[in-house]
Amino acid sequence: MLRLKANPRDNLRLFWIRMEHARMKYPLLVRRAMLLATSCALLQQGGFVLAAQGDEAAPMVGTRPAINTLTPQPVADALRNAASATSAAPATAGDAQGNVAELMQMIHDAKLSELRTTYNGSYGASLFFYPREMTYYVALFQKKNFWRVIKTSDDQRAEMIYRDFVRQTAQLSDVEIRRTKLEAQKAFTDHLIELSQDRANRLQADLSIARQQQTIVNSQQAQNRAEASALQQQKTQAQAQLRDTQRQVRELQRQLDSGLPIR
Repeated sequence: MLRLKANPRDNLRLFWIRMEHARMKYPLLVRRAMLLATSCALLQQGGFVLAAQGDEAAPMVGTRPAINTLTPQPVADALRNAASATSAAPATAGDAQGNVAELMQMIHDAKLSELRTTYNGSYGASLFFYPREMTYYVALFQKKNFWRVIKTSDDQRAEMIYRDFVRQTAQLSDVEIRRTKLEAQKAFTDHLIELSQDRANRLQADLSIARQQQTIVNSQQAQNRAEASALQQQKTQAQAQLRDTQRQVRELQRQLDSGLPIR
């Protein structure tokens, strides 16, 4: 059994080494069984890697791709190519096509009924029915790519696989849903910071104006106090001069009236 590492590239390297070793050591049937088990494990880890490293958040409403526009998952293509390269027996037409391509063609030809579809983030699961052959196709997809397609004639098995795929979509979408929420929270926080900064700038501008005006008022007050003090001294001097002048006037008047009869 292939022990998966954290780095998907290391896993693919180990995969090739194991397959080369198996080609020399084991018969074709055993090699095919090993290939199937390893491919499933790599696909499972590939989904978690895509969920953890995806650049896009959960899609906006109305932007999900139509089912008939989905294409094969690149990871699945790589594994299928690896399987065909390591297989010594010639592949039949059905094997070469695969369930993904078969499902895509049948969707294109409008031969299927879409019984169920569940979306979780950018992941989805669908259950299709082909009435002519009483066959079910269960598909797991992500964004615009089919990931896995299972074909079966057993309706109960189809329902079980569909529920399992739905569970996987919920599990795989947790990261991008959390990322979407965190992006919204960060954007909202940035908006609040922008509003607060704008308010702070306005208050700072008002405070700067108030300080400038206060400086002007203080200067005017100091000037007014100095002028008032000077005027007070001038007033005191003028009053003293007025008293002296009034005394002088009374003295002159007394001298002028000297010797005149008094009423």
